[in-house]
Amino acid sequence: MAKVVVIKFKGNPKPYYFACSELELKRGQNVVVETSRGLEFGTVIQPEFEVGAEKIVSPLKPVLRVATPQDEETVRRNEARRGDAMKICKEKIAAHGLPMKLIDCEFTFDGSKVIFTFTAENRVDFRELVKDLASVFRIRIELRQVGSRDEVKSLGGIAPCGRVCCCAGAMPDFNKVSIKMAKNQGLSLNPTKISGLCGRLMCCLAYENEYYAGACKKMPKLGSMVGSPEGKGAVIAVDMLKMTVRIKIEKDGAVFYRDYPVSELSFKAAGKDEPQDGDDPAE
Repeated sequence: MAKVVVIKFKGNPKPYYFACSELELKRGQNVVVETSRGLEFGTVIQPEFEVGAEKIVSPLKPVLRVATPQDEETVRRNEARRGDAMKICKEKIAAHGLPMKLIDCEFTFDGSKVIFTFTAENRVDFRELVKDLASVFRIRIELRQVGSRDEVKSLGGIAPCGRVCCCAGAMPDFNKVSIKMAKNQGLSLNPTKISGLCGRLMCCLAYENEYYAGACKKMPKLGSMVGSPEGKGAVIAVDMLKMTVRIKIEKDGAVFYRDYPVSELSFKAAGKDEPQDGDDPAE
């Protein structure tokens, strides 16, 4: 077991572990920490606690200090520079005629570097753009190309369900999503119905996939014949939440429909899971 403190950074829902120090930290307190990118400003979301060694990546970086008023002013000043930096970069992109879409920019806490994030259909030769931007800002320039999922994660937005997109609101990392997950849940395979704002399969398809994948193994296939207390019938619908099956029974010249718990039906059980198709991995 190792003692850690959990820190979260602005614009990133993913929590990070840092080494405990002699500082008495409280939930919601702003701190300055050391990361692979240098000094960064974050917020404590969980004070000192113990976690299994297998869940951490050693060596843990330290929490340097509780944020001072000067540190908080530095963050505000960097954020105030963001608007002008975005405007200048967009103008330079247009001047160079580059096929790229600028989506965000960020000044590092110490002000030594500005990171511009963009999307593009193909690789972009932005060497001249970097030189141009460096002559304006006179600090290190980093241009980072990301995919459509990262764009939505950065910009946010309202998903078809009416809530903030999972990736922007509460999902630390992208999950692998596949068409098989939509099939397991009995959803329409119309791309407009199962795609998020990024144009890729909705991340939320993975949330309940474990349950639906298990339920599918216990259910007969649509159109198959099953045995019921009233005789054999064809499956016309299944409800994997209630674990019921609707069957069409033809008996003595009459046709009628019945709903049965799946436990009351007899049919050939499904085999092992088929390989997932239509994978839509995170970029």
